[in-house]
Amino acid sequence: MSFVAMMVWFVGALVIWNMVRWPRAHATLPRPLDERISVLIPARNEEACLGDLLEDLRRCLTGVEEILVYDDHSTDRTAEIIADAAARDVRVRRLPPRPLPGQWRGKTFACAQLAIAAQGDWLVFLDADVRIAPDTPARMVAEAKSRAATFLSAWPRIEMIGFSEKWLMPLLNYVVFTLFPAPLSFTSNRSSLGLAHGACIVCRAEDYRFMGGHERVKGELFEDTRFAQAWRMSGRRGLCVDGQEWVRIRMYDSFLSIWRGFSKNLGPAFRRRTSLALFLVFHFVIGILPFVALGRAALAGRSLVGPTMAVAGALTMRLAQVIRFRYPWWSALLHPFAVGTMLVLAVVSRIRYESGGVEWKGRRYRP
Repeated sequence: MSFVAMMVWFVGALVIWNMVRWPRAHATLPRPLDERISVLIPARNEEACLGDLLEDLRRCLTGVEEILVYDDHSTDRTAEIIADAAARDVRVRRLPPRPLPGQWRGKTFACAQLAIAAQGDWLVFLDADVRIAPDTPARMVAEAKSRAATFLSAWPRIEMIGFSEKWLMPLLNYVVFTLFPAPLSFTSNRSSLGLAHGACIVCRAEDYRFMGGHERVKGELFEDTRFAQAWRMSGRRGLCVDGQEWVRIRMYDSFLSIWRGFSKNLGPAFRRRTSLALFLVFHFVIGILPFVALGRAALAGRSLVGPTMAVAGALTMRLAQVIRFRYPWWSALLHPFAVGTMLVLAVVSRIRYESGGVEWKGRRYRP
């Protein structure tokens, strides 16, 4: 077996281990729940989806004392949607925007303002574009307590409708679980093993304020995992579970929106150029090189054993995720083209970030 094939199968073993051993959220609904829950939603021009989330939350009766929405200088109908929801549910309240300080990013500042206003014992941060199962906030708190954690992220199910979504969006989980040993994060509290999906995070309010909250990551575009790492760095237990049954999200709806969305944080996710270079080489070797090597060997009439083993390993790790995350099976067959697109996007994102900054929701963020 060639070196490339061995490397691909080594990474494939990590992916399979992740898919088999990564814990799912399992807590039953606590009745009654002793602690009070504050649901906190940062929203900037979210008229297309905010109403659906607020309707989901209206059905969440266990433990949810308040639902606060930070209207981050929206220019669409976001404020009107919040007002309509507040008329039907007294727990809903709109927080008016404040000027964004220079060193902060929009989302981190919005989350910090929400936490200042919150009165609950537990803080549940939700992105405006998520949909949740009944009483998800209470279930998340119960899950955190059952695992002796004060921070918990529920990794959502990514909804995909169009071709571009089904082709490219599986790479989000592919990248994470080819690099991150998820089961190990439940037995070790090392800060480097912190992981979170910003769409859904719960943390105990007392610990949040004591460790510094979102101010610890105020300048980060890749704020969710950085926040999880900062939480662990403070000595507190933070976990990320498979929360697909509780939370779902349609992150992007077209190739252009996917390109723009990942341009915002893929390049800036790496603090150093060398880290980005290693990322590019790593994913080229395990995601593209096996297919190139197989094609070249076939054309040259050389042995196909090594390249075939490498391709089999690359497809096996994708198929393992097809099963766990319920992706369309054909997305695995387009794997090298998706990885190639991702690598180009990472380079473009980094160049734009370093040259003039990246733009997101009408704001430009520079290094």
